[in-house]
Amino acid sequence: PAEAMLGDPEQEEDFQRFLRRVDEISNLVQDLSSPDSTVKAKAIAEAEKRLHDQAASKEADSRTGVDRTVINTGPPVEAFLAGLEKDAKERAQQRQRNELLANALKEKGNEAFRKGDYATAVESYTEGLEKLKDKQELYTNRAQARLKLQQYEEAIGDCEWALKCSEKCLKAYFLMGKAHLALQHYSEARQCYQKMLQAAPRKQSLFKDCMDEVDLEEKRMKAEKRAVEEAESGKLPAVSIRELLQKLNRPDQDILYYAGGIRLLAAAVKGCTEQTLFRTNNGFSLLRDNEAVRRGFCAEGRSPAELDLALSLLWLWQAVCTGNEANQHLLLTDPDVKAELPKLLSSGVAEIQKETLALISLCSENEYGRRLLGKHQDLTSWLQVLMGFVCHSDARAGSAMGILSALAAEQRLVAQCAPLLPTAVLSSFTHLLASAQLVNQAALARCVGIVGSLCAVVGIRVQLAECRECWQACLQLLDQHLSSPPQHQECSFAVLGLMMNLLLESSVVIQDLALDITGRCMALLGHKDGGIVTRATGVLSRVLAAASGAVEAAVAGGVVKQMGRICKTGAEITSSYALKTLCICTRSSRQAQAELVKADRGKVLLKLLDSQNESTVANAAFCLGQCLAMPGAAKSLLGTNVVMTLLRHAGGDAARTSVQENSAIALGKLCVAEPRHLLQLRKLHGLTILSSSMKHLQSN
Repeated sequence: PAEAMLGDPEQEEDFQRFLRRVDEISNLVQDLSSPDSTVKAKAIAEAEKRLHDQAASKEADSRTGVDRTVINTGPPVEAFLAGLEKDAKERAQQRQRNELLANALKEKGNEAFRKGDYATAVESYTEGLEKLKDKQELYTNRAQARLKLQQYEEAIGDCEWALKCSEKCLKAYFLMGKAHLALQHYSEARQCYQKMLQAAPRKQSLFKDCMDEVDLEEKRMKAEKRAVEEAESGKLPAVSIRELLQKLNRPDQDILYYAGGIRLLAAAVKGCTEQTLFRTNNGFSLLRDNEAVRRGFCAEGRSPAELDLALSLLWLWQAVCTGNEANQHLLLTDPDVKAELPKLLSSGVAEIQKETLALISLCSENEYGRRLLGKHQDLTSWLQVLMGFVCHSDARAGSAMGILSALAAEQRLVAQCAPLLPTAVLSSFTHLLASAQLVNQAALARCVGIVGSLCAVVGIRVQLAECRECWQACLQLLDQHLSSPPQHQECSFAVLGLMMNLLLESSVVIQDLALDITGRCMALLGHKDGGIVTRATGVLSRVLAAASGAVEAAVAGGVVKQMGRICKTGAEITSSYALKTLCICTRSSRQAQAELVKADRGKVLLKLLDSQNESTVANAAFCLGQCLAMPGAAKSLLGTNVVMTLLRHAGGDAARTSVQENSAIALGKLCVAEPRHLLQLRKLHGLTILSSSMKHLQSN
């Protein structure tokens, strides 16, 4: 059989010789037809050498014969080449026929695999290999089927053959790792996955999942070995776990009997050993195999006894899953549990909701648990359900937001919600914002932050940016919180952050509401909380560009003076927002230009030109250039180092070309407005530097 043949070292060497010979003959025929005379001459020489070797071989063979017939020295070179080419064509044609047969057998095997008939799949792949023994896909497909049949050693052999055909075959490394893992060869499995990553560095996510699986399986086996040792030693916890599970397997008992037994079992689980014994003694089959327990747990309208049973199961699962990833896997992949968790969250029974949230929360504390939740649950529907807990004043609100935060931090929630939020989720969120005074403030702030993280998806951000109801609810919340106690400020801070995210987009709604948004943010500039001032300034730096009327209103409201003050005394991020706001105002408002010149005389802008942040330098140069249009502005800068500073930036090599461009423009305006600056520029050979810099920018 083919399997035995491929395992023979002599046959393996024959296989390698066969591959080499095919390559050599193909290359020789190709070189004989080469337009390059040097290549062709070398090919003819090689053909003559092969002719000589063939003749010598035949002569040696003839001398061993009885009749000692004299052998002709062989055909001429031309005849040999013709024969060689004919042989190559025949081999190519035969390979094409074999390729067709092998592909047909591969498809036959694939069909059997899809139907779960793995033995037939192995047979078909083997027949295909008899037709074409260097077809890599047949080896990996057969390895996959053998994994299903638990033929792990044979699967490893197939993967090794696949790698002989293609040394960068990712599927071969992946399947070989799976086979080694099944054999508890943990080190070998890790090596396979390492080689897979080396062959395809972009498969980092797959590699991490595979390595986590190895770690989990190794940890599980060690725990089970330790638990078996304790059970065999007759220690009390091991005995009690087994006895309780046996009693719970008794059929047709009263539902309160099962509820009480499950509570006792939960109390008996004290640590990893008991958790492992619960798993190895089929504890998770309790829900599946005991119809009374299953019926009580899955009941639509629960009686008091069924409610007690459901709570008991939730406590038990918390006990056996805390810090135990293997148990979390068995629980979260159980079909009944998968179906019931969302129902339990929506049950309306506070106790059930509290314990369900506690169970989900402990699973979401570790990366593996979060991955399981993301894979086996519809987190989009969870988003709406968990948002609903913001209305509760107790611990349920915090637990629900903790779960959403954990899932959003790892992008599980973000990935499932893309490209758009369901209408029901958006409606629920808007309602929460509009009812801000009636809900849990801390939970609402976290909820807003979570929705803000979802705005990393462009589709969701555009969706919210175009939602008039959402914007109006945000503005209403800011109105309510302007005079609210300090504990409500967290919500205002979160909403301002969300607004900044949404203002990355442009929409008709934003244009319509730009004046209202500007007014709310102007009112917040005097707030005692520095974080709120920073975000209010950030919103202004983005919303003013949406409507000219907003700029006029802001300037009339004293925004220039307030932004100038922030630029002088504010933190770096707040100052950067304030400077962007000044750029927008001075670009379209002569009043803003006049006020900035009068209030500052360029001192703050000169200071900002010395910043290490290129964005700040570019904006400061732009703003200065706008202000130089005002009479007396250039004159007020005499005696400063403004010419040298602008020249340094204009002729520099900043990564942002806006630094050079804005600095050069500002320098030009400065010299036109005040000739004495031009004299200083000439002394510094500035015109030559500017000319060179402009040519460089144009070439780029």
